[in-house]
Amino acid sequence: MPPTSRTGWYTVFFLALSVLLADQLSKFAVARFLYVGSRRVLIPGVLNLVHTSNRGVAFGLGAESHAPWLAPLLIVFSIGVIGLLGWLLATDRAGGWLGRSGLALILGGAVGNVLDRALRRSVTDFIDFQLGSHHWYTFNLADSAIVLGAGLVVLELLRDWQHHTREQERA
Repeated sequence: MPPTSRTGWYTVFFLALSVLLADQLSKFAVARFLYVGSRRVLIPGVLNLVHTSNRGVAFGLGAESHAPWLAPLLIVFSIGVIGLLGWLLATDRAGGWLGRSGLALILGGAVGNVLDRALRRSVTDFIDFQLGSHHWYTFNLADSAIVLGAGLVVLELLRDWQHHTREQERA
């Protein structure tokens, strides 16, 4: 159902809002119950909770920068992305169900992270995942939603590409 319908709008809005609320509540809990730099082992050798603060972008890039312009630049860029996502959803240019769901997940995650940057000039990360010697960068629920949303958008694009390719072969 396209988001221009009432039910479609509610679904997209509810999904984005759910991501935002889950992200902010989890970050609040981490800030409340874990000191910055502390670690709680959940699954030994696989999953830990840590309280970190990331001033940079994804995967800790620029995290050590103390440039005063970095946080405002990231906020402005994020607001631009949020505006684009909102426009794609509002104008029904987000594709089918997978694309709309993916963009709603990305939207909720982007708003969650930009809210952190605006309030604290950094993003709270706390999920520390590793498999054997492979250790991933610490992330949060907003980051997870953004990655999952991007995956759904890619699936939608691949599905549409395959459908288009089959139609061209029939012609």
